[in-house]
This record gives sequence, structure tokens and C-alpha cells, in this order.
Amino acid sequence: MEMTSSQYISTRGGIEPVNFADAVMMGLATDGGLLVPARIPKVSQATLEVWKTLSYPELALEVMKPFVGDAIPADELKALVDASYATFDTKEVVPVKPMGDSGLFVAELYHGPTLAFKDVALQFLGNLFAAILKRRGGRLNILGATSGDTGSAAIHGVRGKDGIEIFIMYPEGRVSPLQERQMATVPDPNVHCIAIEGTFDDGQRVLKEIFNDLPFKSSMHLGAVNSVNWARILAQVVYYFWGSFRVQEALGKEIPLQVCVPTGNFGDIFAGYVAQKMGAPVKRLLLATNENDILSRFFNTGVYTRGDVHPTLSPSMDIQVASNFERYLYYRVGEDAAKVKALMEAFKQGTPICLEGQDTDFAAGRGDTAMTLATIKKYWEFYQVLLDPHGAVGVAVAEANPLEGTATLCLETAHPGKFPAAIGQALGDESLATHPALEALKELPLRKTILKPELPVIEAFMTQEVKA
Repeated sequence: MEMTSSQYISTRGGIEPVNFADAVMMGLATDGGLLVPARIPKVSQATLEVWKTLSYPELALEVMKPFVGDAIPADELKALVDASYATFDTKEVVPVKPMGDSGLFVAELYHGPTLAFKDVALQFLGNLFAAILKRRGGRLNILGATSGDTGSAAIHGVRGKDGIEIFIMYPEGRVSPLQERQMATVPDPNVHCIAIEGTFDDGQRVLKEIFNDLPFKSSMHLGAVNSVNWARILAQVVYYFWGSFRVQEALGKEIPLQVCVPTGNFGDIFAGYVAQKMGAPVKRLLLATNENDILSRFFNTGVYTRGDVHPTLSPSMDIQVASNFERYLYYRVGEDAAKVKALMEAFKQGTPICLEGQDTDFAAGRGDTAMTLATIKKYWEFYQVLLDPHGAVGVAVAEANPLEGTATLCLETAHPGKFPAAIGQALGDESLATHPALEALKELPLRKTILKPELPVIEAFMTQEVKA
């Protein structure tokens, strides 16, 4: 019997297929792999024509339906989607605009409650968790690791929700002050912020260790909000269709797109890969990294090998081990779960992953600090477009990698107001980077606990807080 897009399997092949609701609650697969749909559905041209006419929430519902199946009734799914995007400050949810007369377009992914693209997925995931718990009963303890924006978006997705506690680890001193304030000033008692003594990669490592401690995971009813959770990826697939349609509409022609994605953890761009496989008019995905360039090096050399983490102006991308890379690897090696398992286990022991051949669906480039600052300055002075440092990395790489016969859409992943120091460095005036919601945080007290990124330390803290 052929499996469907609403059934989920592990990239390492060690679990029986599960439905969408079980996949959401499982987070990381119990065999240490990541969950992927058993089949990615293909969308017909006739369906794409209908989708072009839909509002953002209507499009999200249609994109999600085949992946959800009967795990959630259609009317309930619609209510979840509508509630999730009602929190955004614009009816469009994701405005798509030309960047002056530069020839590039930008998708503004920062109109949610925490002013970052993570809200697009985490407002939905928070409501999804609450809905599944309401039906099944029980409690959920969420554990996440963040390099900046995921933590605040996750917290704002579940703060105050019954039956849910959330624990977010972030690297002490390595997120921007405003990013920390968006997390550690939230007063709800179900929110627990853990500032770890180390890098984001240390947080991601201990997170995977804890999820692989199956007795602890089971007894604590652990759930994941990081992009290891398939629902995160699914929600992000939507804006690749939406963005493509809006650019075509602006240009008045059926032109294919190159989409440039600044990324560190590979979740955002993997969503684009899924959209492309479904039939979105995306000819090429252009991956942009900062100095932490494990991913751009891989797509240019075929070798995936970790390096040291370098602090930069775009801290959400200061990552050397991209947790979603394993999902891409699964498709790149022909959906051979045994091969994925062997490659990932060897990589954990320090062996680089080396793949032959070029994937023409991708190109990649690196935007360093000098390029980031120059791009912020250029786009403000020439086009009156204020880019955050992550978006600027993407635009710098997009300028260097045009693709003939396409239009290029750049994803702007955070509001520049979250990074006043970087804007000030580029333009000589921090006051250009403001937002009322961020200004309101500056006088609030921080609620955080500083801990070592070690499995027994984090597990003991979580156990103590849950009992309390």
C-alpha cells in the first residue's frame, strides 16, 4: 500500500509511519532522525492558477491540507490557520515589494508579534500544540535552542497556554540585547529562559542529546519548537508559493523565480525545496551564509564539514551544524535512510560528509561583515529600503549571483529595529532602527537562568521547574 503525504517517516528509517498530529508531538524522531512526509504531493498547473487568487490564510490552508490529512478536521485546521495569521500587523501577512529599481524583490517576513520570520511558523505551531492537547489531554514541555529569533517567536506562540511549559536555551552574550529582551522579559510563569555558557551549536547539541534520552523525553512529555519539528517547515512552505505569485503579479508575466534565503540552520531554505518539489515556480534556491559558511561551502564543494563559530552582525546565522541539513541529505541520497544514518553517525564522530555531483536546484554564496554593512548602506541611500543584517547578507549574495531568465526574490527575515547596533555601524545612526514594540522592552527586568550546556544540568533544571 502506497504511503501518503500525511504520513511521516524518519530520515534514519527507524520508526513506523505516524500521522501529522503524532509527528508534531514527536518533534525529533525517536530514532534520532528527522521526520519527513512519506511522499511530497505534486500540485497541478490548474491548482496553481487557483492558488494565485487566494489570500495568505486561504493559501496556507490549501498548502497544508495534503500534509495534515484527516489528523485534524478541515474546519478546525482553517480556524487554527486564521487565528495564527490574525496576529500579524498587515492583512497581507507577508508583503512582497520591489526594492526600488534594483531589479530585486523583497518578502517582508517580519510582521508577526516578535518581528521575525519565525512567527510565520510558530504562531501556527503554538495553536496547533494547544489544539492537539485539548483533544488528547495531558501536558507538554517544550524544549528549544535558539540563535536569536526562534526563542522569542516560540515563547510568544505558547505563552500563557494551558498545559504547556516552554524552556528556551540561547547562548549567553551571543544574541542581540533586543533579541534577549524579547525572550527573557516575558512574565508568564510557563516561560523559562536558559542562557547557556557556550554557542548556539552547544545548545543544539544538548537539545538533541535530551531528545535522544528516550526515558526522559517520555516522562517529561517533551515537544520541539525548533525547525526539527515538521510543522515549522510546513508553515514556511507557504510563503514560497505566495512570494512567487506576488512577484509574477507585479511583473505581469509567468516568470520563474530565484529565491535568495539567508540561512544558518537550513530550515527556511528546506521549506523552499519542498515548495519547489510541489511545483512552485522556483527555478533555483540561492543560499546565503555569513562567515559561518558550512552550508555555502557544501553547495560549492560537496563537502560538509564543521568549523569554528564566528560571532557576526547576523547572529541568527552564527551556526556551524545545520539541524535541517539531514532532511535535505535524505533526498539528496535518493531517500536511502540507511545511508543517511551512516553519514550522520560518522559526521557526529568528526568525519566530513562528501557528496559527488552538483544539485542544480541550489546555488550558494557568502556575505561577510563588510558586504553586509555595504549592502545596508547602499539600499538605504539609493532605494530607501532599510535591511536588517540577515536580509543584507541575502541581498549581497543575490546581487553577486543573478540567474538569467528569472526574477530574484530576497527573504527579509527580521525587522531592522531588532539590530540597532548593526544599523548604526552601517549608517552612523542607530535611531533609524526602531519599533515601538521593541522600545517598550528596554526597561523591563530580565528573567533568565545561566547554565552549562550539559545534559544532566539542563534535565535537572527542567525537572525542578516542572515540579514547581
